[in-house]
Amino acid sequence: MGRLFILSAPSGTGKSTVAQRLLESIDNVRRVVTATTRQPRPSERDGIDYIFMKKEEFLEGIEKGYFLEYAEVYGNYYGTPREQVEKNIKCGHDSLLVIDVQGAFKVKKEFPQAITIFLLPPSIEELKRRMKRRGYTDSNADLRLETARKEIPCATSFDYIIINDFIDKAADQLRCIILSSRCERDMVLKSIKKGPLVSKEIIELIQGGECYGKEA
Repeated sequence: MGRLFILSAPSGTGKSTVAQRLLESIDNVRRVVTATTRQPRPSERDGIDYIFMKKEEFLEGIEKGYFLEYAEVYGNYYGTPREQVEKNIKCGHDSLLVIDVQGAFKVKKEFPQAITIFLLPPSIEELKRRMKRRGYTDSNADLRLETARKEIPCATSFDYIIINDFIDKAADQLRCIILSSRCERDMVLKSIKKGPLVSKEIIELIQGGECYGKEA
């Protein structure tokens, strides 16, 4: 079974950029492509960066239970396609979901075993600079900063916190979190029962051997 990793952060922190760097450096992780009703930016591709939908189409998807979670953010709808997440997990692929904070909490309720990571900006001033570079208007940036101040305290509810002061460093830390999770005891024990990762003798010792050195 694959695992679900949820990467969340205030708008402008750089979560999409960090996620892309990660996906370029790790195997067997698939990004969950979220749907949105907002207009695509010049560099964005439908089905790769986002699934771009008309508002009417999105609302129809809500009625049909297409989304694992959805929300209206800054005047546009965003949603996580349920089928993508469930299919990846069933097929044994780890999934990376890049999502806003309120969406992260909703998905965590549906998938309590998901691993949550909060990407933290090094300062509010740096967050302002990043928003300016992305071309947000002053009124739009002010609204997003106000929301960010409410979202940052939510970091204490996440499993991991990464400070995005340098993109490569943040991506490497995210990669370490995913790789280390693959070595968790229960994950490894489940894996060795399903495939030829270790010899039959090792499996038998793990399952029925006596641990030397452990106090009764």
